Amino acid sequence: MVITKGAGRIAEVGARFILDAMPGKQMAIDADLNAGLIGESEARKRRFQITQEADFYGSMDGASKFVRGDAIAGILIMILNICGGLIIGVFQHNMLLTKAAEVYTLLTIGDGLVAQIPALVISTAAGVIVTRVSTNQNVGEQMISQLFCNSQVILLSAVVLGVLGLVPGMPNIIFLVFTILLFALSWWLNQKKHIFKNSISSISKEQYKPVLNSTSEASWNDVELEDPIRIEISSNLIPILDVKKNGDLLEKIRIVRKKIAKEIGFLPPLVHIKNNINLIKNSYRIFIKGIEVGNGKCFHGKLIAIATGQEIESLPFKKISEPTFGLSGYWIDQSFKKEAEQKGYSVVDSSSVIATHLNFLISQNINELFGRYETQQLLDRVNSEIPKITEDLIPNIIDLTTLHKILKNLLLEKVPIRDMRTILETLSEHAINQKDSNELTSIVRISLSKLILQKLFHKKNIIEVMILESSLEKLLLDSLKGETINIEPGLSEVLLFKTKEAIEKQNAISAPIVLLVPHTLRLFLSKFLRVHFTELTVLSQLEITEANNIKVTNIVGN
Repeated sequence: MVITKGAGRIAEVGARFILDAMPGKQMAIDADLNAGLIGESEARKRRFQITQEADFYGSMDGASKFVRGDAIAGILIMILNICGGLIIGVFQHNMLLTKAAEVYTLLTIGDGLVAQIPALVISTAAGVIVTRVSTNQNVGEQMISQLFCNSQVILLSAVVLGVLGLVPGMPNIIFLVFTILLFALSWWLNQKKHIFKNSISSISKEQYKPVLNSTSEASWNDVELEDPIRIEISSNLIPILDVKKNGDLLEKIRIVRKKIAKEIGFLPPLVHIKNNINLIKNSYRIFIKGIEVGNGKCFHGKLIAIATGQEIESLPFKKISEPTFGLSGYWIDQSFKKEAEQKGYSVVDSSSVIATHLNFLISQNINELFGRYETQQLLDRVNSEIPKITEDLIPNIIDLTTLHKILKNLLLEKVPIRDMRTILETLSEHAINQKDSNELTSIVRISLSKLILQKLFHKKNIIEVMILESSLEKLLLDSLKGETINIEPGLSEVLLFKTKEAIEKQNAISAPIVLLVPHTLRLFLSKFLRVHFTELTVLSQLEITEANNIKVTNIVGN
């Protein structure tokens, strides 16, 4: 009665909830179908499943009444048997009432127990069915998975049966047999669990995860955020990361990040290193924001001998080009290091090749790595030492977005932003009346002129520069209209050709590749020429201090 009462109540509530949820489920299926997430056949299949659920729970509500009635009928039959037995024993067999009660009650209880066993089984089965949680498994699979998922439960059952088998008068042999069977089952389940764990651990996370989630719905966890800086290496280069195998690439990458932070003025993002099994042997690739910016070859355990122009003879190895600057060199065995150095070669290890390449590419793309997050981090660093200047400037005079644009413009032209005090003070003075980020960048450049000149000319008082030919300069100034220049295609071609000639002459005399122009032309020429000549720096005449002596080494336009 207890079981059937609970099963009946569960069936009633389950049927009510299922029927109440049907409209919502139908609407969800229609929405998925309209959104294109599922096809017509899948929608039809899901609707059929909902109909089956409704029919099942509706029928189960009525079936629980049958089960409850069967149990009640069994009890009534037992009561009738007792009463009938007493009447037959007393009136038909002339037995005493106590004797008839003893005989017929005993017989009725035995018959009643036999009659109640089917009712007990049916009510228990009904309880199991209505209390199960709906999953992709059927009832049998659920029962097996839940009964045998934990070997410790089976082991505990074996211990209990073994203890009961030791009680005198109990069927010891039967209990012993079941105890042994349960012990064996517990051991087998435990071994199977360990084998499964070992097989999973032997598979790499990247290879196993797609298999595990191959049938799951897509979610935002499937979206992989792009690493700001990523190095992909071939499988045989993994030892270059292992300190125990003389791999020091990680340490050299830390040194590169610290070096750039000191030179440029902000800390580059973390460098993520991944093993790419599709890369050819001894190769690597460097990505910045998902875009491949460089690649090369590297041989762990070997050294690269780079030609410096002072080498006296070649080495008995295959000649290669160094990946960063394209210099000629050789990959040599470590035993040849001393010989290569004696012959005038610069010798570095394999991890230094990747670290140098990384340092060069980060420096070339430093503005791409400087985002709003880095701007805020830099401001927090400045605020820890000079809080007043940042509180007055941000956001009262200038917002974070404009400051980010200004700093990014400086980095684009390879201007360090270490001197944040000067940058923020300049902006505090001029950003009240001027809101254009390009104009503010030009003003900040003038404030940082000494730092810019020191970086370009290495503390020399005489600065060797190129200038524009007067007629070419006049044409460009005449083309200037407001903040833009309407330059004719023919003039732009001449400008590019003449600039290329002047740069070649500068290289021939080992002079800096610097073009000095009027202040109004600097921004345009810097943007225009930077696309074609990445090594060229365009200076404004206002960025030259009185302490500097100008030496014109070449004229663009002659």
